[in-house]
Amino acid sequence: MKKISLIILIFFLANLSYTIQAQYINQNTTDSLFNDRGEVYFTFPVHKLYDIHTLTKVISIDNVKGHQVFAYANKLEFSEFLKFKTDFTILPHPGTLLQESSLIPVPGNHQPINRIIWDFYPSYQQYLDYMVGFAAAYHDICKLDTIGTSIQGRLILAVKISDYAEMPEAEPQFLYTSSIHGDETTGYVLMLHLIDYLLSNYNTNPTVTNLINSTEIFINPLANPDGTYHGGNASVYGATRYNANNIDINRNFPDPKVGQHPDGNQWQVETEAWMNYAENNHFTMSANFHGGAEVFNYPWDTWSKLAADDDWWQFVGREWADTVHQNAPAGYFTDMENGVTNGYAWYEINGGRQDYMNYWHNCREVTVEISNIKLLPTNQLINFWNYNYTSLLNYIRQVHYGFSGVVTDTVNDAPLAAKVFIQSHDFDNSEVYTRSLSGFYARPVFEGVYDVSFSSPGYFTKTIRNVSVSKWATTILDVQLRPLTYDAQDKVTSTTMVFPNPSDGHFRLVLPDKPINPSCSVQIINTVGSIVYSSVIDYFHGMIQVDLDISHLQNGLYFLKFNSGYRIYLDKLIISR
Repeated sequence: MKKISLIILIFFLANLSYTIQAQYINQNTTDSLFNDRGEVYFTFPVHKLYDIHTLTKVISIDNVKGHQVFAYANKLEFSEFLKFKTDFTILPHPGTLLQESSLIPVPGNHQPINRIIWDFYPSYQQYLDYMVGFAAAYHDICKLDTIGTSIQGRLILAVKISDYAEMPEAEPQFLYTSSIHGDETTGYVLMLHLIDYLLSNYNTNPTVTNLINSTEIFINPLANPDGTYHGGNASVYGATRYNANNIDINRNFPDPKVGQHPDGNQWQVETEAWMNYAENNHFTMSANFHGGAEVFNYPWDTWSKLAADDDWWQFVGREWADTVHQNAPAGYFTDMENGVTNGYAWYEINGGRQDYMNYWHNCREVTVEISNIKLLPTNQLINFWNYNYTSLLNYIRQVHYGFSGVVTDTVNDAPLAAKVFIQSHDFDNSEVYTRSLSGFYARPVFEGVYDVSFSSPGYFTKTIRNVSVSKWATTILDVQLRPLTYDAQDKVTSTTMVFPNPSDGHFRLVLPDKPINPSCSVQIINTVGSIVYSSVIDYFHGMIQVDLDISHLQNGLYFLKFNSGYRIYLDKLIISR
């Protein structure tokens, strides 16, 4: 079916495209190209591939095949392109290649949240109904978020799927998002399908259940609703790449090489919404879905130097592509290096969301080009789900591999906002940070042995050496940091702190004459290291001792740990009746 669709498409393109010689272009010709929409889709040859690095700053390059470039441009961008005096061929817009009647969903055939057959593109209202319906039908594990509002007032939505959806947990956050280019719609339906699949298989499918119980999964099916519904809310026919201001959102983000406004435009409302959403969350990994090619495109897009985790990116990219190849017909997802490419090695772009998330938010985000055909025929949507859903699950699972843990204060066990840095490895913001509310961090990394430093303002830096990481495995690494004001760590006092000792379980704890916080803690630990008693002492100035009743414990040897807030005191005690 896929090959037949491609043959039809090639025949269609051959009959609708037309070549214009640059020397004959005039203002009337330029104006006519933008009669129906604010962008034009075209192709042209380049004699030197280096020219792409100049052209990418002028137009929105969509694909490069050998020396042939495919691109979009708004009117201003196209006027700048014409200065290069390059012959070009106008192509039919991808959002209009299918019959409009085939894209309008039949009312009543697809009821919300009822094991939907995802073989259609929903209307905008249906999309809203589905997203609201998911959260309503599975309210325990699904929460609806509004990321923002588009220029034309359409909602940019995401669902959060987790075993406790309404509360943050000490778990990695993972994000899938699609269709920031509004006419690349295959990922749009696949993400709705994925939401339905995860929710409806919870507590029945072990893989899905484990993912939801251990991960905070966020899914945004439609990042550019104005582009996707440019032709009206009834269908995706007429979808455009750009937003309602005729700006490519995926060239509008701050760029690590070019700066805050790489395309020369102010941040669009959609861009700002995404930037705020990333700031308010703590995504460990992410993927954004595009169309027009079939390849796993990993960082960087903006510069030629490789990422610190280049070996890891190649590994997870190869896993994605190889798994797809096991589930798809020959020829699918084989662009570039058999389905995997470094972004810059393909062609340079500036202001992309992938590089923004990696550089500015220490998140591992990848661009997945999911289908050569941007507006996929509806009868192919189920096929593409079958090709990709195992890879979709595998990529979420990668968020748990590497090493992870919780960073806390050694004095009061409070979670810390800390930096996790791999020595002789991390650069270009590849380090990760803990979530301040829980102290949790996750660091996906390729197999190896690493020295890892943990640091936080006001604390001594701690380095854990020879941390071993294996493929498809998790190394747990919990760390406590000591405050700079802390004068000793785990110090055993030379004087007896409890009396009588031994006793029947009724002890009196003598408080030290060193400074003590208003709130300090006592723990009793047995000989196998388990905490069998804990209590908080509200200290008042001048207090000398505190009664301690642990008579409910069995006879034997125990260890007392008293945390004054400035020093930890240890002592032995014996219960004997």
